[in-house]
Amino acid sequence: MTETLDTHRRALAVNLDPTSYGTFAEIGAGQEVARWFLSVGAAAGTVAKTISAYDMAVSDSIYGQAGRYVSRERLLAMLEHEYSLLLQRLRGTRGSKSRFFVFADTVSARNFAGTNECHGWVGLRFQTEPGGRPSDVLLHVNLRDPSSREQQDALGVLGVNLLHAAFFELGRGVRWIESLLANLSSARLEIDFVELTGPAFARVDRDALGVEVVRRGLALAVLTTRTGALVPPTEFLRKRPIVIERCPAAGPGRPSSRGLQATARRLVAENPAFERPPLALFEVSTAAVGRRLAPAATQVRRRVGQLVRPSAPVLVTRHAAAYELVRYVRRYTQQPVVLVLTPSALVEALSATIDRARTGQAFEAFGRLLGEDARMFVGPEPVADFRAALRRAGLDTRGVRGPERGLLRVGELGLPAPLDALLDYLLGAGWVVPLGERRSPSGR
Repeated sequence: MTETLDTHRRALAVNLDPTSYGTFAEIGAGQEVARWFLSVGAAAGTVAKTISAYDMAVSDSIYGQAGRYVSRERLLAMLEHEYSLLLQRLRGTRGSKSRFFVFADTVSARNFAGTNECHGWVGLRFQTEPGGRPSDVLLHVNLRDPSSREQQDALGVLGVNLLHAAFFELGRGVRWIESLLANLSSARLEIDFVELTGPAFARVDRDALGVEVVRRGLALAVLTTRTGALVPPTEFLRKRPIVIERCPAAGPGRPSSRGLQATARRLVAENPAFERPPLALFEVSTAAVGRRLAPAATQVRRRVGQLVRPSAPVLVTRHAAAYELVRYVRRYTQQPVVLVLTPSALVEALSATIDRARTGQAFEAFGRLLGEDARMFVGPEPVADFRAALRRAGLDTRGVRGPERGLLRVGELGLPAPLDALLDYLLGAGWVVPLGERRSPSGR
């Protein structure tokens, strides 16, 4: 079993390496990363310069004007400027023996009033050999600690881990990303975006990166756009109405985005005054959902590839229960959140609720889901697909009544007791909303 080095030993290992040498540029949460390397000893072997341009005017004068200071664009400007200066000043005297690097971060730690979004961008530009072409690691992080002091501490540990990984751990393939949270946890700091470029990552499967970030516990979720690119979830989800359809990673066929788009249009019709249009996206979980086993990484990647081009963005998560997914989305928006379900997915969720009654947890999952103020829109589903889906989920279909062929709509669905009463209540209260119904729920 590989020993996990503490943060002090990781920083000291970098300092004692005779080749690593570079600059630390940090904005927004103190010089927490530089502090580690300056305090553990032998810093003269690693630190060429530290800089912290807190004032916006000072930052603009160095790195150019920015629309947002905590952004990928500002981080790249910092890396580019500081790396160019490093080469200009030291290539002649140290270029033949040093692997140059620039570590940079621009972070919004918890403010005094506790009203801001606590997140940041962290980057490293580094050489794997003296005189070599540089590679980049770009990260977006969410700071989850309750105080600024704790957030700064977590950021410092992350920075040490990133430097240590770049110079000592890249031979592990995609598994090296696990080391970014050494001596941390995702309860303190989440990494929900990773971008790797340059020769150091020539053999890394970048298409697998987002799924691995979630599977290996760095974040609760990552977001893949229609182009297949990763983006921080906050940039898409923040302050928007959200429409989500959960898709089993191991399910058959290729899900359609028609239900998503129909639900988004219905939301707009209900509230045409939305400041931003609803965001429609699929969700694929790496966890065991309902009675299904947790999917393999290859299944998740295959499903994401099916969904993103050109259907909709895909949120890859670690959530088993729907309320966990909605709670995650509620970090970023208080606008309406709607789950798009098929009748089979709804029956599976209702059955799981009844199952919990045997352990004294009846309605717990639905209670938490409704407590997050999320509605469920249920569209039609081919009868054959409905029955096949319930069989795959291990549910007995003999007590389920409905049409024998064609499309099954939730208003035509007859369930055995006590599921029928639970469904009637959810329909009557407006928590479950039929899509494309031929008749109202009262006509069931």
